[in-house]
Amino acid sequence: MKKFLAIALAAVLLFAFAACAGNKTTDGNATDGNVTDGNATAGDVKPVLSMATEAGFMPYEYYEGDEIVGIDVEIAKLIADKLGMELEIADIDFNQIIPSVQSGKYAMGMAGLTVDATRLESVNFSTSYATGVQVVIVKDGGSVATLDDIAGKKIGVQTSTTGDLIASDEFGEESIQRFERTADAVTALVNDKIDCVIIDNEPAKKFVEANEGLKILETTYAVEDYAICFAKENTELLEKVDTALKELIADGSVKAIIDKYIAA
Repeated sequence: MKKFLAIALAAVLLFAFAACAGNKTTDGNATDGNVTDGNATAGDVKPVLSMATEAGFMPYEYYEGDEIVGIDVEIAKLIADKLGMELEIADIDFNQIIPSVQSGKYAMGMAGLTVDATRLESVNFSTSYATGVQVVIVKDGGSVATLDDIAGKKIGVQTSTTGDLIASDEFGEESIQRFERTADAVTALVNDKIDCVIIDNEPAKKFVEANEGLKILETTYAVEDYAICFAKENTELLEKVDTALKELIADGSVKAIIDKYIAA
């Protein structure tokens, strides 16, 4: 009798395990949510599209309460919808985005990422969806009044950003002070620990509005194109996302999102 019950119980457990396995979504790579297959699986469970970002870059990605919102987030959601996928966002340090995508931990990176030769050695990029402008934040009446005054000064940048890459090359490592968050660099400027901060124009506006005594130099420091990054071997997902992105650009959806956050 006991033997019969044991066999019956084993059969029930095996059936339950098989039923659960039948409802599981496969992601193409089987680990870390790095999805390459845009087709829904059994039970209408959507495959996951994992996106790495750094949610301190208003208006591209930032927090409203506990939710990450912004230009990049809305564009990514529309792309995921077109591909029949479920977007999942991970907020990580900016300098870890490209390595994490490169290693396959996340399917793509989207964080106001500039396409440049150095990054193209590590990852591939989608079509550009926005243009960014690098500017310099200074203290009103401080030691930096023009771009010509920057040489020899203490320059604050966020680690691995375009400002970091360009300024390091132009002014030398000895002039650069790196911060994990742009907000930390701005705080250092307010407290006279550095002389200026190089940052994208849109978040720069927000920081200047929030901190009395700061201003943006009138001259543009650099112009850049923003795009989505993918691991070199993840060409299938890149092609799918790029196709969806081009459609969203063509039908005006991307422009509408950008205009929603940034005044014309």
